Amino acid sequence: MSKYILTIACPDTTGLVAAVSGFLRDNNCFIDESSQYGDPATQRFFMRAVFTRSPTSPEDLDRRFAAIAAPLEMNWEMVSADKRPRVLVAVSKIGHCLHDLLHRWHSGQMPIDVVGVFSNHEDMRSIVEWHGIPYHYLPLPAGGKDAQEAQWMKIVKDASVDLVVLARYMQVLSPQTAHALAGHCINIHHSFLPSFMGAKPYQQAYTRGVKIIGATAHYVTDGLDEGPIIEQAVERVDHTHSVADMIAVGRDLENVVLSRAVRYHAERRVLQNGQKTVVFR
Repeated sequence: MSKYILTIACPDTTGLVAAVSGFLRDNNCFIDESSQYGDPATQRFFMRAVFTRSPTSPEDLDRRFAAIAAPLEMNWEMVSADKRPRVLVAVSKIGHCLHDLLHRWHSGQMPIDVVGVFSNHEDMRSIVEWHGIPYHYLPLPAGGKDAQEAQWMKIVKDASVDLVVLARYMQVLSPQTAHALAGHCINIHHSFLPSFMGAKPYQQAYTRGVKIIGATAHYVTDGLDEGPIIEQAVERVDHTHSVADMIAVGRDLENVVLSRAVRYHAERRVLQNGQKTVVFR
C-alpha cells in the first residue's frame, strides 16, 4: 500500500468534499489526512488529502479521478507522498540560509533532494562540495545577466529541477526567468520592505528605532518581492539591541521562515490563490 497526496483548486460549490471523499472510498483508498478551505473573497475551493492507495495502479486512479474532476473544473495533482522535489539552491556571499538548508537536508529533516547550488561568487564552494553537491560558479558578465541566467536555467532543465530556492541570492531575476519559474521559485528576505529599501536596511531600522524584526518567504514573480507569501515570522527587539544584534535576530528568522516555506512546498501544503496562498500546515 502506498501513500499519495491529492491537491485540488477549483471554483467553490456544494458537494466538493463529498465528491472527493466518495471517490476515494469507492476506490478502496483510506484517507489519512484531509484539509479544505473555501475562500469567500475569491469563491475558490482548496483541498489537500493524504490517502493510502488501494492496489489500483496510479495511472488508473488518475484516469478515474479525471472523470469527476473535469465537470467541477478542478486543477488537481495526485503524487506519491514519497516524491521529493529536486531542489537547486542559489546563494551569493551571505551563507546562513544555505548552511541551514544543507544541514536540515543532510540530517534528514527536510524532504527534498538538493541537486546543486549555484552562485555568482565562490565563497560557498567549500561547504557545498563538503556535502557532495555540485557547485556551479556563474559570475555575472559585464553588461548584463541574460547569459548568466540562461546558464543556470539550463541547469534547471538538465537536472530536472522542481524547485529553485533563492537562499539570499542577491540578484533580481529578469521578468522572463521569474515567469518561467512561476510557482517553483522561493525567495527569502527581511520584512522591513518597503520602509527600508536598498543598502544597510538593518542600519536604517536601527536608526528609526524599530521594535519588530521579521522575515518573509514568498514565491518569486516579476514584481520585486511582491509574490504570494508562504510564511512569515517576527521577533521583538528594543533599545538595547545593536545593529549587529538585530542582524543576528534577522538571520535566525530567515533560516526558520525559509526552511518552513520549503518544507510546506515539498509536502504539497501550499496552493496559490491569486496573489496570496492557502497553506495547509
